[in-house]
Amino acid sequence: MEEDAQARAYAEADFEEPHSHFIDLFTEAFPVEQIGGHVLDLGCGTADITIRFARAWRSSTVHGVDGSRAMLRYGLKILSTANDVQDRIELIQGALPGVTLPRARYDTIISNSLLHHLRDSQVLWASIRQHTVPGAPVFVMDLKRPASTEVAGALVEQYAGREPEILKRDFYNSLLAAFEVDEVKEQLKEAGLAGFLVREVSDRHLIVSGKAP
Repeated sequence: MEEDAQARAYAEADFEEPHSHFIDLFTEAFPVEQIGGHVLDLGCGTADITIRFARAWRSSTVHGVDGSRAMLRYGLKILSTANDVQDRIELIQGALPGVTLPRARYDTIISNSLLHHLRDSQVLWASIRQHTVPGAPVFVMDLKRPASTEVAGALVEQYAGREPEILKRDFYNSLLAAFEVDEVKEQLKEAGLAGFLVREVSDRHLIVSGKAP
């Protein structure tokens, strides 16, 4: 999403329901964890979830990383108005796996809708292994590929019917590029992360959760 029009459409879109659901699902996945320390948000986009996470866990410092300069420009604008958390958030531009991060390892890693954007899914899982401390909570949410192009089109109209055409187009393409649950399980097995839980959580989302080895 390097185009300014794409980034602007994403920044202005209404993601209240899925992004709030992200926070709720993380809490369900790690109900007794004392989340704090340094958190890494892979594929932070315009930083909406980054900000929500920092607000939900006040003892955390969150580093958000994204490969798109356009998305981060809007993320920095949004962050500039988040006075309650901006001192605990840093946004970094760079693409996996070669991005230079402020820390070698993190106490928690989160990611939303990055997996389907990667040419090689193993880049995400290898980065998670590389940048977590042992036992760190890991939580990944992504789109789930629908059964057909017809279903994909229906989902776009249901959830983004009032959004700009550019966002509807990107949502449709992302749905078709996403993975099924069994495919993600195979990715994790290859990455040595077979102990992670993979499950559907809506008609268009799946989550991956577990503790880093």
